Amino acid sequence: MQFNLYRCIYQIFYDPISKLAKSYHPMQKLVLLRHGESVWNKENRFTGWTDVDLSEEGVLQAKRAGQSLKAHGYNFDIGFTSVLKRSIKTLHIVLEELDHLWIPVQKSWRLNERFYGALQGLNKDEIIAQYGAEQVHKWRRDPKELPPAITKDDDRYPGKDLRYKDLTERELPLTENLSQTMDRVLPFWNEFIIPAMRKNQKVIVCAHGNSLRALIQYIDHLTDEEVTTLDLPTGTPLIYELDEGLERIRHYYLE
Repeated sequence: MQFNLYRCIYQIFYDPISKLAKSYHPMQKLVLLRHGESVWNKENRFTGWTDVDLSEEGVLQAKRAGQSLKAHGYNFDIGFTSVLKRSIKTLHIVLEELDHLWIPVQKSWRLNERFYGALQGLNKDEIIAQYGAEQVHKWRRDPKELPPAITKDDDRYPGKDLRYKDLTERELPLTENLSQTMDRVLPFWNEFIIPAMRKNQKVIVCAHGNSLRALIQYIDHLTDEEVTTLDLPTGTPLIYELDEGLERIRHYYLE
């Protein structure tokens, strides 16, 4: 009788706690940040791999992002960014606001913006007037739609840029859709970002609208239709809360 009483007390009070403890997984946060406004964002131009600088507003956006992260108690062990200055400078400014300039930062072309081919440098409104809004929307958002390609004798061909001297001809794009962007981003995610998080390092990834869109499609398991409506504001930290399997629990913008 006494044993059954103890058993009942255990099941009422302790067993639920035990089950909760077994189901608990430590949460990890990942910060994704699109660079601040660039001068070509401001001029409404297709940018791609063109190495344009931040606008004055873009610098302020980066500072506000750093201040917001600091106010919410964020700190980082490692940062990842592209090899384009608008992304590099954004991350630098954020880390300066956090007094974190000392942490290691890894740069990779794999986090570059999507390569927009022959559209790079052209005004979006002018292209809409020439080709129509529907076609331009497909070029911008359809994961399978390829913008017009450049040729290798074009000044915009990345093979002429010293920072890409170690890339193979296959890795040097003439144009690129979102699916191809994902194909180059995910190996970097799996080889470098995932291992850092598995070591419980606090990670910030500062990149571009489309390289981050590719990552988000992968993390959130979005369909091609769903990713076409996804838009990322410049200079606003996007926080992902992940379980121990690095599956998404939830995500939100840090204002």
